[in-house]
Amino acid sequence: MTPVLTVVVPAYNVADYLARALDSVVGLSPEVEVVVVDDGSTDGTAVLAQSYVDRGLVRLLRQPNGGHGAAINTGLAHATGNHLKVLDADDWLDRDALTAVLATLREQPDLDLLISNFVYEKVGKKHKTVVHYRGALPTGGVHGWQHTRRFGKRQYLMMHALTYRTAVLREAGLRLPEHTFYVDNLYALIPLHRVRTLSYLDVDLYRYFIGRADQSVQEPVMLRRLDQQLRVNRLMLDHLSTVRAADRRLRAYRLHHVAIVCAVSSILLIRAGRLAEKDRWWAELRAQDRWLYRRVRWSVFGQLSNLPGRTGRRVSVFAYRVAQRAIGFS
Repeated sequence: MTPVLTVVVPAYNVADYLARALDSVVGLSPEVEVVVVDDGSTDGTAVLAQSYVDRGLVRLLRQPNGGHGAAINTGLAHATGNHLKVLDADDWLDRDALTAVLATLREQPDLDLLISNFVYEKVGKKHKTVVHYRGALPTGGVHGWQHTRRFGKRQYLMMHALTYRTAVLREAGLRLPEHTFYVDNLYALIPLHRVRTLSYLDVDLYRYFIGRADQSVQEPVMLRRLDQQLRVNRLMLDHLSTVRAADRRLRAYRLHHVAIVCAVSSILLIRAGRLAEKDRWWAELRAQDRWLYRRVRWSVFGQLSNLPGRTGRRVSVFAYRVAQRAIGFS
């Protein structure tokens, strides 16, 4: 029997968190396949995962360390489920919401993309921010991109919100870069041009644990890994330059998503004091694709992250800080 859903769990040195992630998905239904990809861990991650294998609850794949993207690539290559969900090993899923997701996937096996909500489970923050897609997406039913509306400023499709039909990921030729952080943006963007049918289930499925000092989205860590952020950003821009979406609503959404990521890159370059590089970075985009440059650079996000002068840069960084506090993303 083909599983309804494969949950791929990339795992690297997460022995302290992996059990919580796995306990949120195992034993719920025989229609859920759980694939743990141990990405060269040096702690007890593999031993813990093996204890779930011994109970017949998960499959374990082991590989030399290749990074988050490499682990997702491996999970995708070995997934047998009709649909696929990535669950990072320090996060977890809500079991009641997962039950609702499974019911939808059973009813709609040909659905290309199921979108659900995710929750920022930030350390020390009592109020948990829920990212939902009300207003942008019709709730329930199966729709095409032409039925979507404008996405709000806080709404963009992060990996946590997405459950793809496995064949869509493979048809899109998705292959994430190895030894590179922030590849989840590529996972959330590149396959969309292959998505013809989508559905929005307004349930809080994914619990995004955030706030650990060593986490990749913490600003000091992002500044140290800024070159990797820029690499992913360039790959996103290259994709938009070479793959044109036929539907205008999908084109608008993809520009919206990339404008947000470009704004983050600009702010981080400001914070790192790499101002000349920021200017070169935008000049490269202008030379590469003037159409794309105009739509990204002169979007609300593009303008806000490129205000002129020292005062303008301070305003840009302040706006970024406000967004951080409002959403709780780092």
